[in-house]
Amino acid sequence: MASPRDPREPRVLLPQLKLDELLEELQARIDAARGTRDRVHSLLEAVLSVGRELDLEQALHSIVEAAAALVDAEYAALGVIGPDGRTLSAFHTVGVSDEKITEIGPYPQGHGILGELIRHPEPLRLSKISGHPASYGFPPNHPPMRSFLGVPIRVRGQVFGNLYLTEKRGGLEFDQEDESVLSTLAVAAGVAIDNARLYEDSRLRERWLLANAEITHRLMPGSERSEALDLIAERARDITGSALAEVAVPMAEAPSLRVEIAVGEGAEAHRGLVLPLHEGLMGLAYSTAAPVTSDDITRDDRITAERPRFLGLGPAVAVPIGTGEVGARGVVLLVREAGRPVFSAKETEMLQGFAAQAAIAMELAERRQDAQQLALLEERDRIARDLHDLAIQRLFATGMTLQSAGRFIEHPKAADRVLRAVDDLDETIKIIRSTIFGLRAREGGAGSGLRARVVRVAGEAAPVLGFAPGVRMEGLIDTDVPLRIADHVVAVLSEALTNVARHARADAVEVVLTTDGREVVLRVADDGVGIPSGGRRSGLRNMAERAEQLGGRLELGGAEGGGAVLVWSVPLPGGA
Repeated sequence: MASPRDPREPRVLLPQLKLDELLEELQARIDAARGTRDRVHSLLEAVLSVGRELDLEQALHSIVEAAAALVDAEYAALGVIGPDGRTLSAFHTVGVSDEKITEIGPYPQGHGILGELIRHPEPLRLSKISGHPASYGFPPNHPPMRSFLGVPIRVRGQVFGNLYLTEKRGGLEFDQEDESVLSTLAVAAGVAIDNARLYEDSRLRERWLLANAEITHRLMPGSERSEALDLIAERARDITGSALAEVAVPMAEAPSLRVEIAVGEGAEAHRGLVLPLHEGLMGLAYSTAAPVTSDDITRDDRITAERPRFLGLGPAVAVPIGTGEVGARGVVLLVREAGRPVFSAKETEMLQGFAAQAAIAMELAERRQDAQQLALLEERDRIARDLHDLAIQRLFATGMTLQSAGRFIEHPKAADRVLRAVDDLDETIKIIRSTIFGLRAREGGAGSGLRARVVRVAGEAAPVLGFAPGVRMEGLIDTDVPLRIADHVVAVLSEALTNVARHARADAVEVVLTTDGREVVLRVADDGVGIPSGGRRSGLRNMAERAEQLGGRLELGGAEGGGAVLVWSVPLPGGA
């Protein structure tokens, strides 16, 4: 057993101060290791979080939130670089309230430090923003920002945008570890953005395919072309998030385009407009058979007429409906609100494919209608032959018999009745012959008679008016009215209906065309606001000149209960 130590023996003293320092350093390293572990864990959680998002806008917002949390920054933003590669097209922020954003004003376009990162897409870390030569300053009401950390986000090797972090909490500066963590997050963000883009593209293509299927399904049963054009405008506007959609078609009467369909913001100011073939976005798209885009339609030099009708709008694209062998059947124009993103090449490509498929569907529907029309014409030929060979001959023979028998009737009143019956039979024969002529009309193709042309013009005006006009015709329209006068009638009717659509704000229009063999009279009446005293008169002047050239007249007046009445009449050759 060991003996107790003698208190007089010397004690061995350990260096207590150095041991405390070693323990503190060990604790600091343990804390640093824990901090690194926690930060790596947070980074992994952030990577998983941004990777889950398939909606692109939500993915971008999640990336900004994750970046701010990882480096403990008070303010964070993600700037998306625009198609020009020099400015920012979108800006997603965290840390600044909506009220403060309103006070600051428009989002930055990519000047100063933000532009420095666009021009040199490498990580940039600053202890003081104002100390950098590219510092551009802050707008009024902007919160103070001192420290800065920015890293680029690349998607498939191309710079998509940049992450901007400012004001590290606690008054600290961003360090090398912050830069490494943020660069790692930027790599994960690039993958997440690429996945969200692919998902968005697939959903977008699916919507375009469904829209094409809907148009084809609508056309195949024999729906009117105007219904298909209206559906094209509605679906294109909805899928692209546009404020305004228009569809213009070529006019048969002149080398121009007419806006047949317009839906969305300010659509009333566009319906019925006549546009040149080689000017404006729609004219250029039609004449070149290629898409035409504009960053701001209100400032585009190619838009020369009536700029105010695009007030409040911005990016636009015009795409021909069909090209190649099918040929352009029209043009669709889409316009977004001012401040919205411009139409990307991907969006334009998808829209062009949609328009091409819609044109094919329209072509197939027209071929089917042609086949039905051919069958109808063959049936009309059979009816015309039967009327000529059977009905007219028997009526003529009956008339001859009555006329011969009339000579043997001694009673004057009875003789007069027989003669009136003969006259009635002659009139009936004329009517049947007129019907046969209408059934067999071939000049200029099927439906070239004035009756058919008037009905066609009224039908084509229905989408512009917003309702179908009433049409009534009396007399031997196709027989008594020669082709030269018929062309004027059609032109005047088209101009009159266009004027009603643009100016009258009417809910109903009645078209009446009559002839008694001496003159032809066209009457167009509406229930709108009437003819303004100080409005433009170029259309009315043209109609009056047409009447005067033919020895006729144009009369304008008001209708009972409101509205306007236009009466255009000209004499017929050989009329009494």
